[in-house]
Amino acid sequence: MRSKSKAVSTKKAPGGVLETVKTVVYAVLIALVVRTVAYEPFNIPSGSMVPTLLVGDYLFVSKFSYGYSRYSLPFGLPLFSGRIYLPFSGTPERGDVAVFKLPTDPSTDYIKRIVGLPGDKIQMRHGNLYINDQLVPRRQIEDYLYEEGGSAVLLQQYIEALPCKDAPPKDHPIVKVGNNGPLDNTPVYEVPAGYYFAMGDNRDNSQDSRVLSAVGYIPSDNLVGKAQFLFFSTDGSARWWELWKWPIAVRYGRLFHGVS
Repeated sequence: MRSKSKAVSTKKAPGGVLETVKTVVYAVLIALVVRTVAYEPFNIPSGSMVPTLLVGDYLFVSKFSYGYSRYSLPFGLPLFSGRIYLPFSGTPERGDVAVFKLPTDPSTDYIKRIVGLPGDKIQMRHGNLYINDQLVPRRQIEDYLYEEGGSAVLLQQYIEALPCKDAPPKDHPIVKVGNNGPLDNTPVYEVPAGYYFAMGDNRDNSQDSRVLSAVGYIPSDNLVGKAQFLFFSTDGSARWWELWKWPIAVRYGRLFHGVS
């Protein structure tokens, strides 16, 4: 006796579509929560933080390091004022690489190194950094080959030792063209209470707190987070559609490194 085969329905149950939509919504909400309260990815578009950060670096910034302000929220929604601190949150220290909203244009993200804390007096003299009238030590090391836009130039490279409260000085590299550039001799900047002073590691090619009309002092509320971890880096030699060039464009030696 020939058995009758049962037809298998290929129609998708209405509930299946609903479950798919729910899954997508939940995934988006989780991503927004993580981006708001934990880590946010940023990429480096300029050379102002060379040699620490290069154009084409991608990094994670911890949003919880300095607590939360309105700029921790998507689009900087003004739902509250001031900063909300958690038990594991703190305040910036000298030497931190921080992301902040540009005081003169809060829609723009900047990344620089914190060198001045509230109450500090900051000054540049002949290319040397002074904090509270004390010279910040630096020692010269091998020159740095800086490449940008198809050209290359050798820059003087130093290891600068920023003083830290109750801790050893924090070493980090800086590069310079010379010691008599436009921002190498400045007045004394007195950092107001509730503000910070930040500079780029590429000292002669950085628009930072030394330029009061463009950046100036950084309000505490404008801090977004602390740069923590490099997860990707590309030298820009491969366009997004040139898949065959991607493997040689990646800077493998910079992947999965902390930012210091």
